[in-house]
Amino acid sequence: MNERPSAFRLVFAPVRALFVSDASAGILLILVAAAAMLAANSPLASEYQSLFYGELPWTPIPKLYDLHLWINDGLMAIFFFVVGLEVKREWIEGQLSTAQQRRLPILAAIAGMAVPAMVYVGIVGGDGELMRGWAIPAATDIAFAMGVLGLLGNRCPASLRLFLLTVAIVDDIGAVLVIALFYTANIKLGWLAAAAGIVGLMMVLNRSRIKSYWPFILLALVLWYFVLNSGIHATIAGVVAALCIPMVGPDDETMVEKMEHSLAPWSAYLIVPVFGFANAGVPLAGMGTEQLLAPLPLAIAAGLFVGKQIGIFAAIFAADKIGFAPRPDQATWPEVWGISILCGIGFTMSLFISGLAFTGQQLLINEAKIGILLGSLISAIVGFIILRLSAKHPDDVRSPYVD
Repeated sequence: MNERPSAFRLVFAPVRALFVSDASAGILLILVAAAAMLAANSPLASEYQSLFYGELPWTPIPKLYDLHLWINDGLMAIFFFVVGLEVKREWIEGQLSTAQQRRLPILAAIAGMAVPAMVYVGIVGGDGELMRGWAIPAATDIAFAMGVLGLLGNRCPASLRLFLLTVAIVDDIGAVLVIALFYTANIKLGWLAAAAGIVGLMMVLNRSRIKSYWPFILLALVLWYFVLNSGIHATIAGVVAALCIPMVGPDDETMVEKMEHSLAPWSAYLIVPVFGFANAGVPLAGMGTEQLLAPLPLAIAAGLFVGKQIGIFAAIFAADKIGFAPRPDQATWPEVWGISILCGIGFTMSLFISGLAFTGQQLLINEAKIGILLGSLISAIVGFIILRLSAKHPDDVRSPYVD
């Protein structure tokens, strides 16, 4: 009898509690990535390719003519919607609600995006075609990273879990801005103006404290369709729509948190794994050491593993030493180093950005996937080993998020 309430709370807790208390989301992503690689390099490879890239016999939206596009442009909009809800709640009343709380995560996230991008650019050199992928190693996969951290159980201090989560949230904000600013097609002002009108209407409903969720959901769908046709990537609509949801609804009901509770399990255990399976498969036939060490996969892997840990650890060390912001409470420097390495797990957002950076260039996309998988895998293994050897906090068993 005592186990059922805790299981219920685990499934319907917010995103942060879901990932802090359970490693299953990260483990699922590892299994999904392995399954995608097996499918792409097995006798089922042609079926795998045709499933996601074969033209659909009928589609209600001509722009989305295969299943892969429906997943990346449609299903992932829900993932970005959940990200937007999490960001809004954390910024208004959570772990990013004060200037003091924001200092270290924002500084670490900025450094953790800038340094990997510089490492990438330094390796690809002046190749203009490859330069479009500069943002691929700048992202951190929150589910994967928190899942690996969860494998350590209670050995890590709760402050490190909180720090990793907040850095990943700020990192998501940066990734969304990068997608909106640097990975858009030709802007169609008519569709963009229509989208702006929908956002304005949603803000009016927000101010009016509308009781029902359905007007927001329906308008979010319309906003997604308008943004899809505007030239800005459709998933941006998910973030914008989430920011329009009232923080507190009628009778002081927390609308943002309630929607997040409902959607978080679907995002973590269905949407992201489906996206991962559709995007992580890379055919390795004919690919030798020369291809694996080509500038693109090498730049991405180095950006994730080397750039992330240098950027984030250096930012934390400098902030602590000059008194700008202290390092996470009770965390040793080896533990901070280990958590900095875990931030090099890119996976979901990196795969997503690679598809935008090299649209229609399947060879480059495959090379990018190899770099992402290598960099993320090395970061996960090395980060886990360092934390496993250095983290010794058996008494710190309670999450800062779970009552």
